[in-house]
Amino acid sequence: MRNLSLRRAGEKLAPYVLLAPFLFTLIIFFGYAFVRVVYFSFTNYDLFQQPQWVGLKNYVDIFRDMDFARAMKNSLTFMAVVTTAQTLFALLLALFLNQKVRGMKFFRAAYYMPSVASSVVVTLIFIWFFQRRGVLNFLISKFNEYRNVIVLFLFAAAVLQLLQVGWEKMRKRPVTLMEPAFLFLSLLVSFMLMFAGVRLGFIPTRDVAPADIIWFNTIKTWPSFLGPLSFSVPLGAIMMFNIWTTSPTFMLLYLAGLQDIPRELYEAAAMDGAERWHVFRYIIVPQLKPITFLVVTMGLIGTLQMFDQVAILGAQAPRQSIITLAYYIYTNIFPSSSSPRVGMASAAAIFLALLTFVIVAAQRKVLGSEGDGGHV
Repeated sequence: MRNLSLRRAGEKLAPYVLLAPFLFTLIIFFGYAFVRVVYFSFTNYDLFQQPQWVGLKNYVDIFRDMDFARAMKNSLTFMAVVTTAQTLFALLLALFLNQKVRGMKFFRAAYYMPSVASSVVVTLIFIWFFQRRGVLNFLISKFNEYRNVIVLFLFAAAVLQLLQVGWEKMRKRPVTLMEPAFLFLSLLVSFMLMFAGVRLGFIPTRDVAPADIIWFNTIKTWPSFLGPLSFSVPLGAIMMFNIWTTSPTFMLLYLAGLQDIPRELYEAAAMDGAERWHVFRYIIVPQLKPITFLVVTMGLIGTLQMFDQVAILGAQAPRQSIITLAYYIYTNIFPSSSSPRVGMASAAAIFLALLTFVIVAAQRKVLGSEGDGGHV
């Protein structure tokens, strides 16, 4: 009887023994640190003198600080734009990479590379990419030069596609508007026509000055018609970079979800004559709802805590244009030419934690808890 009791006690104790290293790390490096941050948020502390209790003064001061207001606006704008864009882009990438064609494994690895590369190295490449004489301005210049050719190319491809689809429809054949074989032929023929037209001089290119867009050292906002809702150009550049580096990680989640959808659903839809849009709307989107919940939640948390790209960018852009809540916390603890304001930084950190919790909870209400009983 005693041996049985010891065995049961050992079975109950075993999970806690296995979890002990994780629990120790959680309690010491997160639990203790969180308690200290809460305490410091009610004190005046500069890392050198003893903390002095000031009550709610730090919370009042951060809401009076213009830098905090700019940081909150930038963080919320960054969260809304990047989370939406990276979720949609990740889904589109997953749909493309889920096709069974030769060489698809190479494209999957290539699209995932930005997520595994060093954040510092990728950010330095990104700074070079957005220079006034960098790659992006060069591509914009080329687009302006060949804009007429591109418009004609798209128009010709659309006309050829409509003619092919219309001809097959007249012959009572079941084809879709975006029939892959017809689309490939339309694009190929249009490209050959435009290439020949440019080479022979029938389609002139535009003579334009090189693009000279200042991406970093500016306080200009975009789009201007949104007024106070517009965001700074440097912040927009960081948004584009962040979308490019984070979407591949979420693409893998969507790709796993797509491959987990039962084939019977696709077969039933094909037997009912469903178009691709109907398959996407009524099969793919509902089946991926748990993945979407996870992707949006991770995106919200990650974007609200965005720090490294702003910190590495540093003096390349005006502080008011790129400051976020996480960077505001960092600069208060490690200021360049003044005493650390640990109390204000701690108050801002608590506010950021509460803001993240509220937004994630609201998102859970909108999307439903883990996809309304789905699996993640």
